[in-house]
Amino acid sequence: MNLDLAFSIPRPSRCDFGIGAIGAGFIMRDVQLPAYARAGFHVAGITSRTPETARQAAALRGIPKVFDSVGEMLRDPDIQILDIAVPPDRQLDIVRQAVREGRHLQGILAQKPLAVNYPDAVETVRLCRERGLLLAVNQNMRFDQSIRALKTLLTRGDLGEPVLATIEMRAVPHWQQWLQNYSRLTLLNMSIHHIDSFRYLFGEPDSIYVSARPDPRTRFPHQDGICLYTMEYSSGLRATAWDDVWVGPQNDRDNLNPYIKWRVTGTSGLAEGTLGWPSYPNHAPSTLTFTTASEPGVWATPRWREAWFPDAFPGPMADLMEAIASGTQPSLSGADNLGTMAIVEAGYRSLQEHRPVAIAEIYS
Repeated sequence: MNLDLAFSIPRPSRCDFGIGAIGAGFIMRDVQLPAYARAGFHVAGITSRTPETARQAAALRGIPKVFDSVGEMLRDPDIQILDIAVPPDRQLDIVRQAVREGRHLQGILAQKPLAVNYPDAVETVRLCRERGLLLAVNQNMRFDQSIRALKTLLTRGDLGEPVLATIEMRAVPHWQQWLQNYSRLTLLNMSIHHIDSFRYLFGEPDSIYVSARPDPRTRFPHQDGICLYTMEYSSGLRATAWDDVWVGPQNDRDNLNPYIKWRVTGTSGLAEGTLGWPSYPNHAPSTLTFTTASEPGVWATPRWREAWFPDAFPGPMADLMEAIASGTQPSLSGADNLGTMAIVEAGYRSLQEHRPVAIAEIYS
């Protein structure tokens, strides 16, 4: 059985680009910046809407420059890549400013979701394309070790033709305060990881059907709390997920065993695994177990030390750096991410109209 699963993140041929971090919240301060330091990436400066927050993050993570504004950062020739980690309704304005003022920029890594809605995502991609500025989107679940290993199995044909793919999530995300400004919750901010991973693994679906109900724990208005959805492929493949952000009535003595499990069955094999994110900040590597018809009765259970949180986080930045160095497009390009955003948009239309929605409707 071939256990060379190519799950590691390729190191870029150049990683000396100066990174300017925009935003100093939890994900940037406590996950991305430490992961970048371990990867040997150079974060040259940071800015935040609250300057004191940026100064605290810089002191904690050893970042040499703190900028009082995005404009000041864009004027600095040491900043070649912007790493934007702000709420999605603010990203388009920052990209507009970067395109207009960032004479030294070579690339932008935008946080997911790229925008609150599909039209704003299209406009973000258009601006960068017309400026000739590489745009990547931080869909870092693609760099989770079990997802990359699964991709290898599928690409090699070890599982045969995919028949059914499932993700079952029973975990409570931390809903940031800014999410109260939208009616869009789980599909846009959590399920988008799973939707994008399905695209990475299997390509473009024909349609999506979504059923959802509000999350009893989430007190602000929202249309999609607990989300169940199925993506249909012309091959017959069905990719479906249960994103349960409720789990049950948690209390300070029982977190009700949160987990994320995935499973893919094919005509000649089966693979299943877990994602370690719900255990964070405890270090919990994702897992994989698989079997193939060519070796019946044999189950492989490769294991590794790396975990999605935080070890997958250098992946999107490394992908962008290599694209800049080689003059190519990143695999997580903004143009590619429009496919993910279109599925999310179709999902909300499905939820509102109680029907399967063809993804082509969003593009028309």
